[in-house]
Amino acid sequence: MNEEPRTETHDPAVPEAYAAFMRTGWGDRELDLPRHPVAERAAERRQRLAELFPGERLVIPAGGYKVRANDTDYRFRPETAHTHLSGNQTSDAVLVVEDGDAVLYARPRSSRDTDEFFRDRQYGELWAGRRPSLGELSDSLGIECRHLDDLDATLRTPGKTRVLRGVDARVDAAVEPDEGQDRELARVASELRLVKDDWEVAQLQEACDITTLGFEDCVREWDRVLEMGERWIEGTFFRRARAMGNDIGYDSIVGGGRHATTLHWIENSGPIVPGELVLLDMGVEASSLYTADVTRTLPVSGTWTSLQRELYQLVLAAQQAGIDAVRPGARFLAAHDAAMSVIAHGLDDMGLLPVPAEEALSPDSKVYARWTLHGTSHMLGMDVHDCARSAPETYPRGDLAEGMVLTVEPGLYFQEDDLLVPEELRGIGIRIEDDILVTADGPQNLSAALPRELDEVEAWMDRLRSGS
Repeated sequence: MNEEPRTETHDPAVPEAYAAFMRTGWGDRELDLPRHPVAERAAERRQRLAELFPGERLVIPAGGYKVRANDTDYRFRPETAHTHLSGNQTSDAVLVVEDGDAVLYARPRSSRDTDEFFRDRQYGELWAGRRPSLGELSDSLGIECRHLDDLDATLRTPGKTRVLRGVDARVDAAVEPDEGQDRELARVASELRLVKDDWEVAQLQEACDITTLGFEDCVREWDRVLEMGERWIEGTFFRRARAMGNDIGYDSIVGGGRHATTLHWIENSGPIVPGELVLLDMGVEASSLYTADVTRTLPVSGTWTSLQRELYQLVLAAQQAGIDAVRPGARFLAAHDAAMSVIAHGLDDMGLLPVPAEEALSPDSKVYARWTLHGTSHMLGMDVHDCARSAPETYPRGDLAEGMVLTVEPGLYFQEDDLLVPEELRGIGIRIEDDILVTADGPQNLSAALPRELDEVEAWMDRLRSGS
C-alpha cells in the first residue's frame, strides 16, 4: 500500500531508525482457515445473480469503517448483500461479478515492508489485529481474491457496470451512476434473500435460541434490574449477544412503564417500577450475521394485574391470529390484517373507537391505528428489516412463499397524555413479537422457546428469579 499510515496528532514521532528496526525480524505464515460453511451457497447465489444480468459487471462493496467520534470508529459490519453473496466480513472489500465469474477485491493483512502494520490505527496488524491474506480469504470463501489496489483498473475496463450504491464512496465515485440500473441491482440483490435455505433457517434458529438465553439472563438478574433500571437489562442482554454471537441485531428497546409507548425507545435510561409493565424488544445477531427480533412484555412484579391481563390477552389473541394467517400463497399483509381485526374489535368492545370496528378497519378510516401505530410484520434475515429494497409489488404487497421468515408483532399503545382513553390505560404499552418461518405444514415459530401465554410468563419469571 502506498498510503500513509492512519495516525493521530497525539501519536509519538517515529524516527527512521525505529521504523527500519520494526520492519525486520518478523516471521510469517499462512493460516489454515477452514472452508466457510456458506462458500458453496454463496457461489450459487452469485450464479443466480449473474444470470439475471448477462454480460454485465456487477459491483457489490462491503463498505468501510464509520466514524463514531473523532478518531474512533464503530465496530465494522459489512453490507448485507455483499456478505450474502460472498461470505466475506472484512472491511473495504468489493465483490465483482461478471460473465459468471466472481472476484473479491480485498484489503489483505499489513505488509512488513511499510509502516502500516505497526503504525496504522485502522488497518495495522499491531493496532487492529491480523487481517487475512488474499490466499487465506480465497481458500476459506472459495472465490478468487485480488488486491484492492487492482480494483480501479477493473472498474475502468469498458463494459456495462452496475453498482450497489451508497455503501462505499470510493466505488461510487469510480463508476458513472445510472440510477435506474443501479436501483435494479439493489432490488434483485434484496429479493434474492426473500426465501431462506435450510442453512439460513438454522442460523436464524441459532440467533433466536441465543436471544432466549439473553432474555433469561435478564430475568435471573431481576433484583439488579429493579435497582438499576432499563440500562441493566440492556447491558445484560448485550453481554449474551457478544458472548455467543456477533452483536445485537439492532439497538435493544427496553421500555419500562410509559417508555413502552415509544416504539423505538433505545435511550434505556429509565427505572423499572414494580406494578408496571416492561417491554423488551431485543435480538441477537449470530456470527453469520443472521439476526433474531423478539419482543416480550413482562409484568415487573412477576404477576399480572387484572387490567394488564385483559390488555395483554387482547394483543396475544391478535398475534396468534396473525401467526395463523402465515402460509404459502397468503398475502404478506394477511398477518397484519388478521391481527388488526382482532385489535380493532377489542378496542370497540372497550368503547374507545369513534366508529364501529368494521368502519375503523376500512382503508379510508383506520382510526384504530391511533393505538397500534405500526405494521405487524417485516421480513427477517441478515438485516432485522430484511429485503427492504425489494420491489413493492413483491414485498410488501406480494405473497408469502415457503422459506420466507417474517416477524408477527402487533402492539397496543396508550400514550400517557391521551385524553381519549380512561386514565388507568394511559402510559401502558404492550407488544408481543415472534419470528415465523413459512412452511408447507403451517407457520413455524422460531422463537417459541420464550413463553408468551399469561400464566406461562408468570411461571417462567418465577422459576428464573428463584434460581430453580
